[in-house]
Amino acid sequence: MRPKRLERVLVTGGGGFIGSHLAKFLHDRGHFVRVADTHFNGYQDYPYYDERLGVDLRDWENCVAATKRMDLVYNLAANMGGIGFITEIGAEVMRDNGLINTYMLEACRQNRVGKYFFSSSACIYPDYRQKETKIEGLREPDAYPADPDTFYGWEKLAAEKMVEAYQRDFDLEVRIARYHNIYGPKGTYKGGRENSPAALCRKVAVASDHGVISIWGDGKQTRSYCYIDDAIRGTLALMESEYSEPMNIGSERLVSINDLANIIIKISGKRIVKEYDLSAPQGVRGRNADIDLARKVLGWEPRMSLEEGLTNTYNWISARCEADTISAPAVRQVGTN
Repeated sequence: MRPKRLERVLVTGGGGFIGSHLAKFLHDRGHFVRVADTHFNGYQDYPYYDERLGVDLRDWENCVAATKRMDLVYNLAANMGGIGFITEIGAEVMRDNGLINTYMLEACRQNRVGKYFFSSSACIYPDYRQKETKIEGLREPDAYPADPDTFYGWEKLAAEKMVEAYQRDFDLEVRIARYHNIYGPKGTYKGGRENSPAALCRKVAVASDHGVISIWGDGKQTRSYCYIDDAIRGTLALMESEYSEPMNIGSERLVSINDLANIIIKISGKRIVKEYDLSAPQGVRGRNADIDLARKVLGWEPRMSLEEGLTNTYNWISARCEADTISAPAVRQVGTN
């Protein structure tokens, strides 16, 4: 059997969470990997790429340069964050991501890139389908009639249609993944852009035994979570398939935020009290993924249990929090004798 040809691959957003994991996987397979980003998280302890571009992809010339001589492009670059960030920020998200996605598509067309991957989001699904905590999994056709609950969701949905238009008008081969709450080690865990598993892991890690953590909302809102390794497997399977329409990459295990916090608390071995901030943003009431399409087309589904994935994530974030404490500069105390 002839071995698969190694390819030249660009991963935009390659300094971030999903992008860095994806780049490492592709690099380990032997592909030439170029990563492009404005910031690199620094959590990788060895090079996971062949070429690194520290560039702003809101600039047209940077997109042209980044995509030159690339066989495949995985576009994961985006201005995004957790529920607090995407609830508060609208215009900046739509402007920045609109520029990135428009320029990246056109640059790929002009540079004759072989295949283009776009990272969409479960946030594209309509608010009216997500009003209850006990919710059926969202199927890909459920995106319409459209009514996302955030500007971020509207931007992602519009970008999906632009990708579709480039496929129709210019024969650009495309793949689109709708990611559902991807989590794991080596992601953002502080600063306001972290997702709920990372935020809760950090809160529990820094809390003392018999301490208190704050839960946004009443804790009854529900979500499903997909571990990063499973998401990368699904992404590669989709990219290597012949399927060009949007596809969910996520998990069908629905849990409440209370349940998520309880699993993390159990992993920590601490006794923690949960308090609730009802004024904090909490997003839609319930969101779950239907992955029947991925099973049928790709033969893919998650392998990692939530408990095991959260153990890996908590242990990594706990170690980072401890390192943050050790490296923090000493503060001179005044008037505390």
